[in-house]
Amino acid sequence: MNIKSLLFGSAAALIAVSGACAADAVVVAEPEPAEYVKICDVYGAGYFYIPGTETCLRIGGYVRYDVGVGDAGSFDGVNHVPDSMGEDDHSTYWKNARFNLKTWTGQETELGTLKTYTETRFNFGNSFGDYANQATTNDSRNNWQARNTGITLNFAWIQLGGLRVGKDDPAFDTFIGYAGNVINDTIVPYGGFDSNVVQYYFDLGNGLSGVVSLEEGSGSAGPTGVPPFTYISSGYDTIDSYVPHVVGGVKYTQGWGAITGVAAYDSTFEEYAGKVRLDVNASSALSLFLMAGYGTDKNIDRNFYKQWGGNWTVWGGGTYKFNEKTSFNLQVSADDDKNYGVAANLAYDVVPGFTVTAEVDYNHDGKFGQIDNRNWVGATKENSVGGLLRFQRDF
Repeated sequence: MNIKSLLFGSAAALIAVSGACAADAVVVAEPEPAEYVKICDVYGAGYFYIPGTETCLRIGGYVRYDVGVGDAGSFDGVNHVPDSMGEDDHSTYWKNARFNLKTWTGQETELGTLKTYTETRFNFGNSFGDYANQATTNDSRNNWQARNTGITLNFAWIQLGGLRVGKDDPAFDTFIGYAGNVINDTIVPYGGFDSNVVQYYFDLGNGLSGVVSLEEGSGSAGPTGVPPFTYISSGYDTIDSYVPHVVGGVKYTQGWGAITGVAAYDSTFEEYAGKVRLDVNASSALSLFLMAGYGTDKNIDRNFYKQWGGNWTVWGGGTYKFNEKTSFNLQVSADDDKNYGVAANLAYDVVPGFTVTAEVDYNHDGKFGQIDNRNWVGATKENSVGGLLRFQRDF
């Protein structure tokens, strides 16, 4: 028994020594600390520090799907479309799917806050309006068919302190504000969109602020990728000399709302335009606005800033929040050429970040049937009605 015990003990010791040697041969690396993204709360929610820098970055945007129906000229449907045999006469939906990508950056410097903003849009859909009145080329006459409709750079600017340079909408629109929370807010247009700008924003204290903007203009009479009316251009909206378009504005903001005024000079046609606006926070649920515009037309009927008909124009409306999820938005508009518009919608937040909006639009064309620079492209009725259903996921 002693010999057997000695043999078993020796074997166990040998196995233990072998196991210890094998374990010593395995080298386990020390775990390195993970470099987690650091939250930046200086500029609001959603920002984080770019690793290794002091720059805060936010990435966002939305995915949107629009479906529109309506009369020709209402910008909410496609009318007089041929069938697959090229015959008969149909009307069909206007549809557009969009992916919108936005970026924001912010960084504190000895000269103030350094910021950037970009917005790029990718669209797939068809063209609204009257197929029968489109140009006769094969490409344009097939625009009612769904297709990729291009990529647009809508915003790309840099701002240091009060100085902003880059691609933006004109201060004639951004500083005073767009015309309400309806989808189709340009039934009676309130200014040109898209421009290279050099701007300076002033904070004068006690609720007073101002802006001076030197602008290039662009060849577009409306925002890209959304369904406003499409106009026949009456001239060149981009500067044709070294003299820029000039916009100036001043704003007084308090808890009850704001009063804003902007004035613009179109250097191409030497025309002037201005707008004044009153915003009122009537209650926690109701906000109202009234905006009026006036422009000269000694050289041309409309310019980059005075896109409306005649000399004067007015827009009004507001937003009423029934609860945290549901709101009603309204805009009415009219101009000197007897163009009238009404847009109303109901927006419902299904869940946070996902909104469904149903809108009805009405347009009266004051110069219907006249051959001039004010007619809508494809308009076949003096009075048009359309509807739009929008699904949008913001992130």
